[in-house]
Amino acid sequence: MKVLFVLTSHDKLGDTGKQTGFWIEEFAAPYYSLLDKGAEITVATPQGGRAPIDPSSDTEDAQTEDTKRFKRDENAQEVIRTTKKLSEVSAGDFDAVFYPGGHGPLWDLAEDKTSIALIEAFDQQNKPIAFVCHAPAALKNVRNAAGDPLVKGKRVTGFTNSEEAAVQLTEVVPFLVEDMLKQNGGIYSKADDWNVHVIEDGNLITGQNPASSAKVAETLYAALR
Repeated sequence: MKVLFVLTSHDKLGDTGKQTGFWIEEFAAPYYSLLDKGAEITVATPQGGRAPIDPSSDTEDAQTEDTKRFKRDENAQEVIRTTKKLSEVSAGDFDAVFYPGGHGPLWDLAEDKTSIALIEAFDQQNKPIAFVCHAPAALKNVRNAAGDPLVKGKRVTGFTNSEEAAVQLTEVVPFLVEDMLKQNGGIYSKADDWNVHVIEDGNLITGQNPASSAKVAETLYAALR
């Protein structure tokens, strides 16, 4: 099975002067979960080349077995340094697509026309499309075949308003994932902050937060099987 991972290229956390990017755990847990089951994984970003890691996901208290494995894995680190450009990949070449989160996608993937067209192509081919934490931001401008927001009438989840408040970035981010999903007609649900919560509705799979990333990968694998 061939799975495309799409990461952010955006590394600036609004006007704070701090850096952002993708969240290591949300890449590493699904990456190894699928890789260990024999998946062939390609990683792409809007700009290609090195994908920026969110420094907040690289702290001691954010480490998991998967992030520690990533730190030891020169092959995986090379993958992150040499991502393909989104414009160079095609939905027809893959069985599914997975978007890890981190705050970066709120700025680039939410508005990236290539990403939007790519998700729409995967959806039209009825292939699994999966997102975790802030990555559902990439669905903001995605439409279904009828021209409605893709999430309209679908059960979805994503990083909650209360989780964003807990990390004190409510006033920094360009929009709140929970609010956007609801405004686009999604049937939004959530667990308590930082608890595992994954929703599957048709070919759309969404996870609430970093803790949900491994479960999203398991759900994606089951859908592919």
